[in-house]
Amino acid sequence: MAAEYLIAQATEAVPAPADTATGTAVEHPAAEHEVFPPFDSSTFASQLLWLAITFVALYFLLARVAIPQIGGILTDRARRIAGDIEKAQQAKATSEAAVAAYEKALAAARANANTIAEGARNESKTAANAERAVIEADLAKKLAAAEANIAGIKQRALSEVGAIAGEATTAIVKALIDADAPKADVDAAVADAMKAGA
Repeated sequence: MAAEYLIAQATEAVPAPADTATGTAVEHPAAEHEVFPPFDSSTFASQLLWLAITFVALYFLLARVAIPQIGGILTDRARRIAGDIEKAQQAKATSEAAVAAYEKALAAARANANTIAEGARNESKTAANAERAVIEADLAKKLAAAEANIAGIKQRALSEVGAIAGEATTAIVKALIDADAPKADVDAAVADAMKAGA
């Protein structure tokens, strides 16, 4: 209604065009009552027909071209996503297998290191025991030699003690009685004294 009013006002304000030959204004009696074409009831049938034709054409265009392409794109995308998920799962399984293999190898290496360390300890203990046995045997030999040497020195010292004791006895007897005692008697007395002290 407002549109019709505006159109009527515009036609009143604009002067009618003049005829170029006569110079008189030409009037259009139907121009004042023209209706906007989509709202013209006389064209409703043709408008509905073209609407139906356009709708059907657009429907078939969408159904035959656009929707299958969109469906293909969605299917391809779903396939790619599924492939990516499968690759990710395979990569995860591979990494988990690698971690398990690494942990197994690490455990084996630790066990092997413990075995090697135990073997090295046993070898060093055996070598130390063997070396100690050699040193103890050498020390026993040296000790036996030292004891034999000490026994010889003791024997010589004892034999010299007997001679010294004999000389001292002879000197004492001479000092006491101012006479020399017979050597055989002095030796016998010293021998008896040494036997008694032993």
